[in-house]
Amino acid sequence: MQALSNARPGEAYTIKWMFGLPDVLEFLHSRHVEEGSTIRVIQQYRDSVIIGVQGVRLALGHEVAERIKV
Repeated sequence: MQALSNARPGEAYTIKWMFGLPDVLEFLHSRHVEEGSTIRVIQQYRDSVIIGVQGVRLALGHEVAERIKV
């Protein structure tokens, strides 16, 4: 298990667990980013990660990506 911030671009991952502020988790859950979801890492930047899930792309800050384990 590793942090999403350390995941390799182009690979698909299943989210094992995630934690953070309730508002952030609610936003992610509303976009189908939750435990058991399969996501694809599109691109890694120094301070953010772009992921794809169910046809939607999201940019997550490094702090959020650190709290999502895949």
